[in-house]
Amino acid sequence: MALKRVEVDLYVWEGLISAQPSVPAYSINKSVISGESNVTLEIAELVRDYITMTFNNDYISITRYVRAIVNSYDESNEPFSTNPITTTYVALDGYGYFEEGANPELSRNALISSNNIYIPENTAGKFPIFAEGVGKVIIDSTTTQITDDGNTNQKIQYITIPANTSTIQVFDTDDSTLRKTITVSNICEPKYTPFKLTFVNKFGAFQDLYFFKKSSEVTNVTDELYKKNIITNTASSYNTYENQKGRINVNAQTSLTMNTGFVKEDMNQTIEELFYTENVWIRYENKTLPIIPKSKSLQYKTSLNDKLINYTVEFDFAFDRINNVR
Repeated sequence: MALKRVEVDLYVWEGLISAQPSVPAYSINKSVISGESNVTLEIAELVRDYITMTFNNDYISITRYVRAIVNSYDESNEPFSTNPITTTYVALDGYGYFEEGANPELSRNALISSNNIYIPENTAGKFPIFAEGVGKVIIDSTTTQITDDGNTNQKIQYITIPANTSTIQVFDTDDSTLRKTITVSNICEPKYTPFKLTFVNKFGAFQDLYFFKKSSEVTNVTDELYKKNIITNTASSYNTYENQKGRINVNAQTSLTMNTGFVKEDMNQTIEELFYTENVWIRYENKTLPIIPKSKSLQYKTSLNDKLINYTVEFDFAFDRINNVR
C-alpha cells in the first residue's frame, strides 16, 4: 500500500499530561507530493503560536505539551492498520544551529551552553535545568534531588545558586552520571553598578547575564516641526513671544551601552545567544524592563588574540520614553 495522504490532529496545552484538550489546536490534511513516498510536516511554528515568553524576575517554566495524532491513508483512501500513531512531546521555545542538522536534540540536563557563570559577590543567582533529565544537583557540598511531577510548570526548574557558590554539578537521572560542571565566579565590583540581564537562550530557558563594568545611557529624541500662522486678524501683527515654528510628535528612545568585564572564552556562546534572542530584560531601578540588543555585529574574542576578553554591547529599551501606549 502506497501512502496517499495523512490527517494530523495537533494538540497543544499546559499543565498535566493527562489534561489534553478535547479539541485540537490544528487539524492538518496533507497529500503526498507526486514522485515522493512520504509526507513531511513542520509543526514547530504552529506550536510556537501557543508559547509566549514573559518575564518579571519570576523564572517561570514556560513549556507546553504537544501531541500529534496521525492517521494515514493509502491510494484507495483506506486507513492504514497502524492508525492512529500518537507521539507526545515537551515543547520549549528553543532552536538548533544549521550544523546540528534537522530536529537536533538539545540538552536534557543543564539548559545553558557555558561552563561558567558570573555573579556579583554576596548575591544569589538562578540557573535552569530540564527536570526530566536531571536526578540531582550538587552545589558545592549541598545536594538537591530533582523531581518531575509531570506538570509543564515544572519541566524547566530554576535552581537557586546561593551567594558565593563555587561549583555546580548536574547529574543524570541515575544520580551518578555527571552531565555538566559549572564554575561560579563571584565578582567584587567596587566601582561600577552591575546590571543583570535575563534573556531566552537557545534552550528556551531564562538565563541571567551580568554586565559588571562601565555603562552609559543615551537618549535620542525624535520630533516633527510645522509652521503656525501667528498673525492676529484685528491688528495685523504678531506677538514676538509666540513661536512661529511648532513641535509635534515628540518622543525619545533611550539606549544603554554596557561592558561585561573580563570573562572566559567559553562565554562566547552565551554572548552569541544574547545576540540571537528575541526576548531580553534588564533589572533597572528595581524594575524588570524589556530591552532589545542594538548591536548587530559580534566579533568573537579569544584569549590568544585578545588576551583579556570583555564584550561591549548596546541595547535599546523596548519602549518609547514618553508613554504613548493607547
